[in-house]
Amino acid sequence: MLQLTQKERYLLEDQKSQEELCIKKYNNYAEQAQCPQLKQLCKQLAQQEQQHLNTINQILNGQTPNTSQQGGQQGQQQSQHQGSQSTSMQNMTTGMVNQQDADLCTDLLSTEKYVSGAYDTAIFEFRDANIRQALNHIQKEEQQHGEQIFNYMQSKGMYNPK
Repeated sequence: MLQLTQKERYLLEDQKSQEELCIKKYNNYAEQAQCPQLKQLCKQLAQQEQQHLNTINQILNGQTPNTSQQGGQQGQQQSQHQGSQSTSMQNMTTGMVNQQDADLCTDLLSTEKYVSGAYDTAIFEFRDANIRQALNHIQKEEQQHGEQIFNYMQSKGMYNPK
């Protein structure tokens, strides 16, 4: 059974809170979003955040996560990501920006940036290489979530990097 230090447990509890918040946000925003594409993206990302929460709870319960299983999930998620990216590009519009959806996306993108940064810090504090690998995997997925939100925003004229 995995023995966590007090600091490792504290960091995991913090990440657990963040994952729970992400799940709530994505589910709430899926209901509030006007655009069907954004609704679907929020639902998809809520499911992935639930997987992250399950992994964190597994570690908190003293179990080493199965990183080979996560690799398979990552491959599936990358194909989903590529599919959603091409859908985003096909749906580019020059019409008016839905401000409510833009505000939701801005909040989600800010949240993903924060959560990814928190994982970056946590990864360096763990002694066990398997846990570091699991947290690194989650962090990469958080970055992919941010990229998907960014791509959606850019395709809808909500975000224009200059």
